[in-house]
Amino acid sequence: MAELITVARPYAKAAFEYANAEGKLELAVWSTQLALAAAIVQDEAFARYLSRPSMTVAEQETALFTAFGEGLSTPVRNFLSLVAANKRLMALPAIAELYEVEKSKSEKTADILVTSAFALNEQQQDALAKQLATKLNLRINIRTEIDAALIGGVVIRSGDLVIDASVRGKLAKLSATLNT
Repeated sequence: MAELITVARPYAKAAFEYANAEGKLELAVWSTQLALAAAIVQDEAFARYLSRPSMTVAEQETALFTAFGEGLSTPVRNFLSLVAANKRLMALPAIAELYEVEKSKSEKTADILVTSAFALNEQQQDALAKQLATKLNLRINIRTEIDAALIGGVVIRSGDLVIDASVRGKLAKLSATLNT
């Protein structure tokens, strides 16, 4: 996986820099179209089709554009052609993910996943978003999940940042301390 990220990083950076130079609307277009291209190559049957040894780069490119359908912008089409020419189509999911990270940084937003033992109501989500926005100095987009195994509390994830304020996490820390 680390190798795929290394391969994807320069493509994602180039795509972001181009889209950012074109403006906010273009950032959204690239985001949508890269996500769709990533979803297409992640399809198991399509990935098998693309990885056949007899497939040429041109055939792979044609298959991707056919699967994509109408509405592919010219700059994204050219970008995908370059990715295909360099035999990096399978890196598209990582490229799309890294593109979104760059986009979030530029927009000063963060996507936060909050996992809790019980459902959070709207007020709790708003309060948590305000606290995180103040602490991180970013606009926050919260997505919630429920995991009863946490017993209580929450686990907050955003990229590499993990805040474990769950009862399960505290018990694990206590157990580790007692066992040393």
